[in-house]
Amino acid sequence: MRYVRFLRSNGEIKYGILHKDNSIQVLLGTPFEKRVLTEEITSLEKVTLLSPVEFSKAVCIGLNYRDHAEEFKKPIPKSPVIFIKPSTSANRPNGPIYYPEMSHRLDYEAELAVVIGERCHKVEEKDALDYVLGYTNANDVTARDLQPVDGQWTLSKCFDGFLPLGPYISDEVDPDNLKIESRVNGVKKQESNTSNLIFKVSYLISYISKAMTLLPGDVISTGTPDGISGMQIGDEVEIEIEGLGILKNKIEKEKR
Repeated sequence: MRYVRFLRSNGEIKYGILHKDNSIQVLLGTPFEKRVLTEEITSLEKVTLLSPVEFSKAVCIGLNYRDHAEEFKKPIPKSPVIFIKPSTSANRPNGPIYYPEMSHRLDYEAELAVVIGERCHKVEEKDALDYVLGYTNANDVTARDLQPVDGQWTLSKCFDGFLPLGPYISDEVDPDNLKIESRVNGVKKQESNTSNLIFKVSYLISYISKAMTLLPGDVISTGTPDGISGMQIGDEVEIEIEGLGILKNKIEKEKR
């Protein structure tokens, strides 16, 4: 299934199942409860897509592609490099990414995001995928000049809207073999495959769950390949992962 979260013209927020013809079958409740399909059908053109999930935390992985570690002249990690983005970093498809006044280098990072489907605590790697609702595109936006060479990355990663997700969550893909790429103004910048992840999805879920409880809706963003570079106000960035559609966002001047 492909799950979407959307805003109606009357301000009501709903979840639904996105079909191949772009029709949406409205869900009663959320995908994290007992899923009940209603008979109500709407269309993609009549709604505004939101971030496909509301998360309590987004657990992000750094340096998880060998080529990206080499790009930053970092040794290959022996264990996952972990940081967290707050819930306020969530952004929607076509939502603006505001360029912070305190930064002078804003980067895109194309990533596969895992959406947790049920409470997950101290699970074994062999069982880890049983806790997944599905997968979606993520852009781990980074204020690169605010990211120290050594030390905490939180400030550079935590701005409002710095984690666009979407356009939908799918349970129909193999997370260990997906083409992934980013484009800025139509020019390809990154191109890889999730088969190149140093730490695979099942390992990450197990590893993280032994440190913290993952709740329904929480996101694990699995890292980015090489090829990152800066974005400017007015640029449009696209993240495309095989089977997960295209996530588009535009860079805009920060509002006071």
